[in-house]
Amino acid sequence: MLLRQNLHDLLEEKLTTLNRLRPLSKTMVQKLRERFEVEMTYNSNAIEGNSLTLKETYWVIQEGLTLKGRPIKDILETKSHKAALDFLYEIIEQDSKNTFSEQTIKQLHQLIIKDIDPNMAGRYRDIDVFISGSDHTPPSALDVPLRMRELLLWQSKNQKLHYVVEFAAMIHHMFVNIHPFEDGNGRTGRLVMNIFLMQYGFPLVIIQKNDRRKYYRVLQAADKGDYKPLVNFIGQAVLRSINIYLDTLLPAKEKEALISLAEAGKHTSYSQAYLSKLAKEGKIDAVKLRRNWMTTRKAVKDYMGQTKR
Repeated sequence: MLLRQNLHDLLEEKLTTLNRLRPLSKTMVQKLRERFEVEMTYNSNAIEGNSLTLKETYWVIQEGLTLKGRPIKDILETKSHKAALDFLYEIIEQDSKNTFSEQTIKQLHQLIIKDIDPNMAGRYRDIDVFISGSDHTPPSALDVPLRMRELLLWQSKNQKLHYVVEFAAMIHHMFVNIHPFEDGNGRTGRLVMNIFLMQYGFPLVIIQKNDRRKYYRVLQAADKGDYKPLVNFIGQAVLRSINIYLDTLLPAKEKEALISLAEAGKHTSYSQAYLSKLAKEGKIDAVKLRRNWMTTRKAVKDYMGQTKR
């Protein structure tokens, strides 16, 4: 297994708890969806260079505001990403395991790019490209249609052979490795990954802007055949999303209060730096809020119990 066993077990345990709380009320579904749509749009666009802040993204998506003095391209990208997310949710609500197709990929890309460059929206690139800052050279434009058909064939043969987090991370890398479109590959690839994670029952998974450098590093490792860093990076992102859901949905009496790693260190013999290492490796139940890792006393206690055994 590429995903660390303790992270796998933690994700399954939390998903079981989330499924116990389902079905959610329409009000709660809408509340969570709006929050995650804003966060996903802001972070996914920011990774690609969009300059809007999280608050500005909220104003554009939820309030429909036109921001004076901000690049029109950035505003259009924000609206387009929201439209692509709406389509993603439609796919998930169909409750079908067979919605992944070449048409689906092109529809997602078309929605992401149509207001920026309608001529390339939903169309495979017809030029050769390079990825700035990467040693990887995507295949020739002439090879893209064949490589995409091979990707879909790999998906149909391998999806059931891997745990969903592993599979989603791998197909995300394979997609961006092909780089089938002239622009918008990263945003499309992150949505494609979410099709499989959300169909399995996980909430929308967000790769944060603050983790951009690590995200690129683990993708580059995957270019060389080492998928373990990418799989565990995505696993941590899944954990963050499900923790946010449970923190919102669980009754107060069932929730453990989140504390900083500095606070957690006061109750153990572990330093804050060591706890941070454990959090990054998924060895303790922790969630990254903005730039800071947060955990619970129970999570640290559980880890200490495991090490004693």
